[in-house]
Amino acid sequence: MTVSDPKGSAEAMCPYRLVLEHVTSRWGVLVLIRLLQGSHRFSELRRAIGELAPRISEKMLTQTLQTLERDGLVHRDAKPVIPPRVDYSLTDLGREAAEQVHALALWTERRMDDVERARETYDEARALAARAS
Repeated sequence: MTVSDPKGSAEAMCPYRLVLEHVTSRWGVLVLIRLLQGSHRFSELRRAIGELAPRISEKMLTQTLQTLERDGLVHRDAKPVIPPRVDYSLTDLGREAAEQVHALALWTERRMDDVERARETYDEARALAARAS
């Protein structure tokens, strides 16, 4: 069964949906795009993401990184030094996913004016229809 197979069962689709949810989640997108620029320590990554969006909690960043690591997208490199040093980077699979997410983010940025016009048109039509009924 493939993702494009509309006759696939919901059960069989769950693994695909879960990975899509992880990659396209609010924080997953930001982590992947930021790691495209290179390896980051936890605190560096948290600050970098904070520049793009409201502050991510330590707990949420930890959960996001663990999820992406489990999916094989992020590599966690813990160095046995004092104090401990942990670096996060993308795996080859993660780089591929991050490039796709980044392309979608760029498309969204380029086309946002069109989306906003479409929303306005839709809202105006709905308002007119509501007044007419």
